[in-house]
Amino acid sequence: MEKILVAGATGYLGKYIVKTLVDRKIHTTVLVRNPTKFKTFGIPVDSLVQAEVTNQSTLEGCCNGIDVVISTLGITRQTDGLSYMDVDYQANLNLLNEAKKSGVRKFVYVSVLNGEKFKTLKICEAKEKFAEKLEKSDLEYCIIRPNGFFSDMTEFYNMAKNGRIYLFGDGKLKSNPIHGEDLAQVCVDAINQEKKEIDVGGPVTLSQIEIAAAAFEAAGKPIKITHIPDWIRRLILRSLKLILSTNKFGPIEFFMNVMATEMTAPEYGVHTLANYFNSLNNEKNIERPVV
Repeated sequence: MEKILVAGATGYLGKYIVKTLVDRKIHTTVLVRNPTKFKTFGIPVDSLVQAEVTNQSTLEGCCNGIDVVISTLGITRQTDGLSYMDVDYQANLNLLNEAKKSGVRKFVYVSVLNGEKFKTLKICEAKEKFAEKLEKSDLEYCIIRPNGFFSDMTEFYNMAKNGRIYLFGDGKLKSNPIHGEDLAQVCVDAINQEKKEIDVGGPVTLSQIEIAAAAFEAAGKPIKITHIPDWIRRLILRSLKLILSTNKFGPIEFFMNVMATEMTAPEYGVHTLANYFNSLNNEKNIERPVV
């Protein structure tokens, strides 16, 4: 039986990958910075390794006996003074170097859809720089490029709940975001597949207007959409770049560029965005006990 190590196991996607591996009865080791946080998930893994991935020395021996590494390491918002280059690039490179040293067979890396087209953006620059290192390594590899996560679409629901959704442009650009549970299946399947790159999205492709309509329906609100000319988006980006630090500007830069791009990938999975929005509404409607 092959042994798999998952890096980034306490993250949104990492948790689903670990659960999928365990459900399939695959020997699973998790690499985490905070063991206490992972243990709250209640997932019975075979082994747990504590390390700080940005510190190469703490990774020594973490891949001993491991056949395949799956890495979801990356940050959407810089914390602890770390940059995209520190985590999305260097931390993954540290892990790759350790994997090579330990004789790991394959490295599966989760990047982002259209990352090659967005290399001028800080987050994608770091991800693609590591992807290039992985491609040139002697290991078998697979780079998975998912569309946005359902969790990234939560802001549509929040705006709908407040009564109005704002879209840049005409709202006709399409995307098919994917649920973490569906994406985890793709990541685990990649262990024994020969594909070196996989673009993947959710099972339903929708325009931004259709996404907004689904959010309004879940929130129980009438459809009210304001279309903002794209030149305003570009002006906002130029202005924010001048006044915000790189740490704060990075996530905004990525989101606003994605919102102005057709983001479609091969459809996969069973979870729909409409059901996700409905689940958010159900969470809002749960009565909390008074304490």
